[in-house]
Amino acid sequence: MAKRGKKYLESKNSYNSTQEYELNDALEIVEESAKANFDETVELHLKLGVDSRHADQQVRGTIVLPHGTGKEQKILAFVKEDRIQEALDAGADFAGGDELAERIQNENWLDFDVVIATPDMMATVGKIGRILGPQGLMPNPKTGTVTMDVKQAIEEIKAGKVEYRTDKANLIHVPTGKISFGQEKLAENIRALLTAVVKAKPASSKGRYIRSVTVTSTMGPGVKLSPQRVMDLVEK
Repeated sequence: MAKRGKKYLESKNSYNSTQEYELNDALEIVEESAKANFDETVELHLKLGVDSRHADQQVRGTIVLPHGTGKEQKILAFVKEDRIQEALDAGADFAGGDELAERIQNENWLDFDVVIATPDMMATVGKIGRILGPQGLMPNPKTGTVTMDVKQAIEEIKAGKVEYRTDKANLIHVPTGKISFGQEKLAENIRALLTAVVKAKPASSKGRYIRSVTVTSTMGPGVKLSPQRVMDLVEK
């Protein structure tokens, strides 16, 4: 295990790390623990009562956070030549077709955060799937990144759209904003995300759905939330 820095250990020792807190109290601890010299990201980590090995128990979706993520996303759009300008005007940082795929293939160019594509470009994208896939960059209709409505897709991403999905350990990790947002905006983002995840509960999932919840900053220790109290935050 990597050694923890002095600031991290000081923060971890400043509260009871085994206790489950209310959201506002947890965010206060996270805020006080964020001592890095940059605007740390606040992340939510969920352990779900599902078995993601089964297709009908995988939890996956997207949500536009009320206050965004605070991160400027670089977007690459795979579109036909006659739609390149449309994509650029909508806010894409890069737009094109085969020439972009070749650059990724030949130069291992990955200077972007999100890839979107129109359905008629998926044959081109498929050729570089082995590069994009492991990076979590492969466009997918389920997340709205394979669509003919390029303008809307780009605008949603720029507005703070995030994807949530269970990994092999049935965990979800999602950025929910920056420390500079303040507790109120972070709480609203987290409530919106929790609501989306709860609404996405698979019908085949039995027993307690939310098993554990932790909120943390980029460099700070995790603070546990009460799963039961978390359910009270969910918008009905």
